[in-house]
Amino acid sequence: MSTTSDRDDPLIHQAKANGQNETYLVLSDEELAKEFVRPFRDSYIHNKCGTLTTMGFKIAASYARDNTFYTDTFCCRCGNHYPIREFTWDGSTERVGS
Repeated sequence: MSTTSDRDDPLIHQAKANGQNETYLVLSDEELAKEFVRPFRDSYIHNKCGTLTTMGFKIAASYARDNTFYTDTFCCRCGNHYPIREFTWDGSTERVGS
């Protein structure tokens, strides 16, 4: 999986056969170097199917730096992106994005 901080990168709007994006938008390296505003977590549970999904470092760090950066996230079992309100951080009862 690749990442970019370029909001104009056309690959962030193209899906692979498994439903994931070709490239995911993340915060810039400069932003990621700043202090996180939320705990760093890299796994979440889709509340509808109960499946654990784990993110790459830069995506997880983007959530930790700016919890409003994403509105949707991917479920590896369902093979699609869903609103973040449908997910809970692994090991907690806290909703993703809260």
